[in-house]
Amino acid sequence: MSACTEPGCSGTYEDGYCNVCGTPEGAEVSAATSLDPVEIPASTGSSGVSGSSGIGRVALGSRLSSGGTTVGSRSQSGPVRTRGLGLGQGLTTVPSLPAGDPLKSVQSDPAVPEGRRFCPKCGRPVGRSRQGHPGRPDGFCPNCRSPFSFTPKLSSGDLVAGQYEVAGAIAHGGLGWIYLARDLKVSRRWVVLKGLLNTEDPDAMAAAIAEQRFLAQVDHARIVKILNFATHDGAGYIVMEHVSGSSLKQILTARAAANGGRPDPLPPDQAIAFILEVLPAFSYLHENDLVFCDFKPDNLIQVQDTVKLIDLGGVLRLDEEQVSIYGTRGYQAPEISQLGASVASDVFTIGRTLLSMIIDFRGNTTTFAVDLPPQADHPVLAEHDSLYQWLLRACAPNRDDRFPSCEEMRIQLLGVLREVVAADRQRAADDSRASTLFRPPAAHDETLDWRSLPELLPSEEDTQLASVLAGLPPDAEAEHRIAVLEAVPDPTTETRLHLAGVLLEANEPVRAEEVCGRILARDSWEWRAVWLIGLAALAKGETAQAQQAFNTVYGEVPGELAPKLALALACETVDPDLAARLYLTCLRTDANYVAAAAFGLARVRSGGSAEEVAVAYDYVPPGSRVYVLARRHRAEYLIRHGADLGALESALAGLRAATLEPGVAGRLRAEALERALELTASGSGPTRTLDGVPAEEPALRVALEQTYRSLVPLTEDRAERVRLVDRARAVRAWSWT
Repeated sequence: MSACTEPGCSGTYEDGYCNVCGTPEGAEVSAATSLDPVEIPASTGSSGVSGSSGIGRVALGSRLSSGGTTVGSRSQSGPVRTRGLGLGQGLTTVPSLPAGDPLKSVQSDPAVPEGRRFCPKCGRPVGRSRQGHPGRPDGFCPNCRSPFSFTPKLSSGDLVAGQYEVAGAIAHGGLGWIYLARDLKVSRRWVVLKGLLNTEDPDAMAAAIAEQRFLAQVDHARIVKILNFATHDGAGYIVMEHVSGSSLKQILTARAAANGGRPDPLPPDQAIAFILEVLPAFSYLHENDLVFCDFKPDNLIQVQDTVKLIDLGGVLRLDEEQVSIYGTRGYQAPEISQLGASVASDVFTIGRTLLSMIIDFRGNTTTFAVDLPPQADHPVLAEHDSLYQWLLRACAPNRDDRFPSCEEMRIQLLGVLREVVAADRQRAADDSRASTLFRPPAAHDETLDWRSLPELLPSEEDTQLASVLAGLPPDAEAEHRIAVLEAVPDPTTETRLHLAGVLLEANEPVRAEEVCGRILARDSWEWRAVWLIGLAALAKGETAQAQQAFNTVYGEVPGELAPKLALALACETVDPDLAARLYLTCLRTDANYVAAAAFGLARVRSGGSAEEVAVAYDYVPPGSRVYVLARRHRAEYLIRHGADLGALESALAGLRAATLEPGVAGRLRAEALERALELTASGSGPTRTLDGVPAEEPALRVALEQTYRSLVPLTEDRAERVRLVDRARAVRAWSWT
């Protein structure tokens, strides 16, 4: 039997297959174990950007699988139910829209602008002006000869199906005109009739019939309700509940009008709030094997303090084949024509919709029809790097690189919203959010290292790992746990991840990396393996590789703080500015990260002014268990590096705010008074008081002598007591008495 050639595998080939990892004998070594850095897309690398765009990343996902080896596909989450806290998630405020008069939405002269007239069959422009003559709203496409009509088929007063009295046309959607009507049989309630773009188009008619068949069963608080299906003069109409509000498209149009006709995008926190509110509706559709297909700002309406997903004309079943897929250029996923609609294509449209709400998105149907615009070209993207990283993943060109589900998308976007809201905060966060992926950091002081970074939370659904751990004694040594885990036949990803973690704990980073390489060889999107590779790199002192690994994880879970804290630690010496920004993000966003991030911020600011370092320690709140330690370090730095008496006074004031041991506080006060004597002798600054003592040499000498003497009874070492007495005598002012 020969040894397995798979990197890091200890097995041998039996009957043509490895008895440990299962790799066929003679198979080429998978390129998936390569951890060479890859280039960041050009749109992420620009000056003036607050994020980590200057750092490389390790290959992951489609980049890792590009070597030709099958390495699995990204799995999707199972069915989920989400409960929100309302529009804004309790983190930000979105102005409420009062319910309006439905009749005000009726158009007095309904018409489709020529620039929006396209053939329903081939998509070519139709009904356009020629030689000074206006385009006809009805006719035949000159390209495919299919008929088109942009003229409303219903007028005010028409009675549809003997039940719905038409008030007038209110809008023109992707499948035709939309009308407001009264339901004469049900309390004269307002309803909406959605007609076909062209009643002679079989695809459009089929789409309407499909809605009637299965969309009437759709029942979600964030999705407009389909009430009925009616016909009139040979045309079909979907009857939907009337939603009194404004679409995001209308909100953006109104903002532009109020801004002198210039685009005025939504503040990012409000735009994110809208998307967060509607994501559970997408999760509901996907759980029921439906995809929306045509999401854009036109199809989301704000209704007072909530939102509704409207215009279900493009909704398809995931298992449908040979159907027309309705979408809008600039929002539709690039793979639609080849691969069809999917959860991933909906994810793409959601990301593009959010992007169109927060920037003046020019070129979204041409230059940037698929790609994102350069981050540095848009201040909101440059300022909020986590938001940009979220958009990069949501709108990834390869659909397998996107979020695998809208629930995971929502969880990460919620974390991004917390960061966006906290960005302008000049204090530390006083609340925290439990992560579904990481435990809080274990570091609470200046000892932040790879061991004290947040730990991955294991999956509760993996029965194999749970069974293995249940059979281990609670106090089992690392070597025993490693042996048991390595002996597990056909280990799951969770078991391998746990093994890698135990190897790190046992100071075996190289073996841990080998295990992670095997994980990536079978699932090239498993970013948790890259996280452990980053920890192993830190353990070996390979900061460049650690930076690339943590930056990769940052891009995969942009709403999590753990990779930002880890990346900041890895960047402290090579890119202190980036490290400082990441530490600030962590401490402003989550109370669990304040201590570790504040001490990290103080470290990277140590090359600047003493005041900057003091501000870093000031972020630690009085309620923190490391508050006293932070006050002490703050005082030490100000005393030793402060440029004037003001810094010394600030140091002593900080000590008064904390309860230090008398001996520690006394020594720091003595050090401050010694430094004050030096500054006074050099004539530094105006005369002032220091801890109640006039900043003049005689008074300072008396205070310093008294401080030295007060330390004597607090000191156990005899030699040190003698030294303190000698110092007190030496510093005391000369006199004749």
